Amino acid sequence: MTTRTEHILVLTRDGAHTDERTIAIEAPVAIEVNGIGYAVLMATPAALDDLATGFLLTERLIDAAADILDMDVFETPAGWIVRVTVAERCAGRIHDRVRHRTSDTACGLCGVSGLEQVVRPVTRHAPTPHTSAAAVFTALEAIRAHQPLTAATGALHAAAVCDTTGAIVAAREDVGRHNALDKLIGACAPAEIAAGFVLVTSRISFEMVDKALVAGAPLLVGISAPTGLAVDHARAHGLSLVALARKDAMLVMNDPHHVFAARL
Repeated sequence: MTTRTEHILVLTRDGAHTDERTIAIEAPVAIEVNGIGYAVLMATPAALDDLATGFLLTERLIDAAADILDMDVFETPAGWIVRVTVAERCAGRIHDRVRHRTSDTACGLCGVSGLEQVVRPVTRHAPTPHTSAAAVFTALEAIRAHQPLTAATGALHAAAVCDTTGAIVAAREDVGRHNALDKLIGACAPAEIAAGFVLVTSRISFEMVDKALVAGAPLLVGISAPTGLAVDHARAHGLSLVALARKDAMLVMNDPHHVFAARL
């Protein structure tokens, strides 16, 4: 299964209405090479054999698809595992890369070696937002003024802390959406984040929700769509979640404190 249907609340400047939205499934996929847990990717659980082959090629663990001697793909309660056996002549690269590899901009979990490390404990529930739909619309109109690098290159994501009125308190940019949010969290005291909401100019993945929870954000707003795992994680920890936020409308994916439901 690669998609599912969610019942949502659509907010507009003139009011609100209920609707349905198809969202993508996101799942942790552990790649094991010659018995070594190499990485966990957050991915759509389809064509995982192709994913593993391409990943091994781009990681330079193999030189050609023919270097893969065997591959086993299976699902577990925690996610998917792809076990790969590569030619002996490539085996030494795996040990070298496990010792020296660093995170990249594609996936903040690429350095994680096992499925059990993906879902780490969140010690607190998200606080109640004290904001409004109007404040979110205000922030959406203002965010471009806080993206100078994006204006110059068109190649960066941004993350911003907004106060309860929608004014942007701080913003950070990076080519990686995870990196932009990490920069923002590092720059802002938790009190500033907890007092308003976080706006990101990207899709909302599991890890983006997890970072917002760790930072103590009461509300996460994204201009693109969420994944199923992101919605589940937000619901499990009481994080208000708004997706596909535009200047004229946005989708409420999780509203545990009924902050937006009053507009119906």
